[in-house]
Amino acid sequence: MMNASALRDAPTLVGERVRLVPLGPEHTDAYFAASLDEEVRRLTGTHRHLTYGQAREWCETRAGRTDRLDLAITAPKDGRYLGELSLYDVSPENESAGYRIALSGIEFAGQGLGREATELVLEHAFDRIGLHRVWLYVYAFNMRAIAVYRSCGFTVEGRLRDALLWEGRRHDALLMAVLRTSLKNT
Repeated sequence: MMNASALRDAPTLVGERVRLVPLGPEHTDAYFAASLDEEVRRLTGTHRHLTYGQAREWCETRAGRTDRLDLAITAPKDGRYLGELSLYDVSPENESAGYRIALSGIEFAGQGLGREATELVLEHAFDRIGLHRVWLYVYAFNMRAIAVYRSCGFTVEGRLRDALLWEGRRHDALLMAVLRTSLKNT
């Protein structure tokens, strides 16, 4: 059975390399700066350019949401903003949710930060929130992310052909998901 208070009472989740904290107004500047990074935009397929006001409003309105969980990925030692992640489109009836993660710059790739953040949030999703299934979309060209998701237990369930048009080229997106039962059996 799903525990809705685990969404409402946003947790702080601590690992060795990352600390996940509720996304809030204090993250606005870094969140906005990350939205300007062209490589982050390509990897996430983000065409729209946020204004600073939109970034501020987003960060200010995350607290207290009962339909999703938005966390900032920060460095445990100095609190530096490394990115953000979300459990969204939560379906209590189906005990499922979508997942998205974006590191704030390519300089953070390849350090195990995304993997550790994903493992922490999956543990929270399955053990505290009581979800059964967590799914995501990833563009097929993002091989590094696909490898990380696979290492965290996600499997490919489908392909959305030509889902992204980026700089004149079309790219497929993969639908991947992980089940609580599949993680418990490994």
